[in-house]
Amino acid sequence: MYVRYLLFLAFACILVLARIFYLIFIKSKKPIQRSYAIKTMIILGSGGHTAEMLRIVKHLNIKNYSPRIYIHAQTDKLSVEKVKDLEGSNRDYKIVAIYRSREVLQSYFTSIWTTIFATLNSLPILWRENPELILCNGPGTCVPLCVTAFFFKVLFIAENITVFIESFCRVKTFSLTGKILYYLADYIIVQWAYLSKPKYKRSIFL
Repeated sequence: MYVRYLLFLAFACILVLARIFYLIFIKSKKPIQRSYAIKTMIILGSGGHTAEMLRIVKHLNIKNYSPRIYIHAQTDKLSVEKVKDLEGSNRDYKIVAIYRSREVLQSYFTSIWTTIFATLNSLPILWRENPELILCNGPGTCVPLCVTAFFFKVLFIAENITVFIESFCRVKTFSLTGKILYYLADYIIVQWAYLSKPKYKRSIFL
């Protein structure tokens, strides 16, 4: 019985690893055309990151990205007001708060525990909302959600497309969030040529 259990566990681990390898290195990254609006989760990173993300959203045809779920850190109240100003009288959106994985100036050691807590907090949110598209640009607020979304894809729980847009201020190096999501996000958008091919093969320079 014990040997059977070990064999089953080993087989399950092999399947999971094979699935991860497929999602990262084999699955097609070609643009996907949709003839209908897609449910979109937009993760706000506060401060300048929120400003950059909302500038992107402002130039989208929101009829193609509906409904929209804006995610913000519980301690970030300013982003909520900015979203309301942008959306105006629109009704096809909601704003959801999540625990922040790392506060400004928080040590990396203590952020391990807050990130784990934020990841557990993101599980029911992603399960309930089940977005088709996730847009994010850092900082740490998006990591728990993106890791959870990738975990859902590995286990065939949900399918979604994650797009990480590296901040305009990152000219020659990726942010910590960018380094974490480099292999987990479906698309990595960079705004400086130095962060694109041939050095960073997964990046798309826009």
